[in-house]
Amino acid sequence: MLLRRVSTVLVCVVSVLAAAAAFGDGKVPRPSPDFAVNMNDGSQLHISQYHGKVVVLAFILTYCEHCQFASQILAGLQKEYAPQGFQVMASAIEEMAAMAVPDFIRRFQPGFPVGFAPRTAVESYLEHPVMFKMMMPQVVVIDRQGVIRAQLAGDDKFFDRANQEKNFRELLLPLLKEGSAHEGHKRTAAKKKA
Repeated sequence: MLLRRVSTVLVCVVSVLAAAAAFGDGKVPRPSPDFAVNMNDGSQLHISQYHGKVVVLAFILTYCEHCQFASQILAGLQKEYAPQGFQVMASAIEEMAAMAVPDFIRRFQPGFPVGFAPRTAVESYLEHPVMFKMMMPQVVVIDRQGVIRAQLAGDDKFFDRANQEKNFRELLLPLLKEGSAHEGHKRTAAKKKA
């Protein structure tokens, strides 16, 4: 009898793990659908507005310490890499996010747009199954052609505080160089025509 119960529990655990693997977060690379972040002034900011740039879209909870830490790292990278065609944008997803975002901006002064979006829209964009908890922050990195090249969940080792900035740099620099080599070629061609 005990063996039967253990077997049943084991089968259930294996089934849940298999379902998690089969229906996990979205696969990468994949084209990024357009996504709108609602801003507190009533406007919407669309990912498509930044086509041609390397974009980090961070989905956060304004009260989450991990999200706050990641936002501070991203603020520094935004300032440093913006001239190379880099853009960060963030979207709070908690209930009442519209009320929490202004205080988050005041406290952390991120230097990049921060708005809000419904959790259901975020789950759809991330291709995250609704039956599984989202570990925060959720970060998507989009290349200059609008392709999602990385999708990271808050429980990933990528977000270890000691290495987070280094991890972001190692992820972003090759993507920034992809465009800069292309841009350099365009400038050379333009000079030849002139």
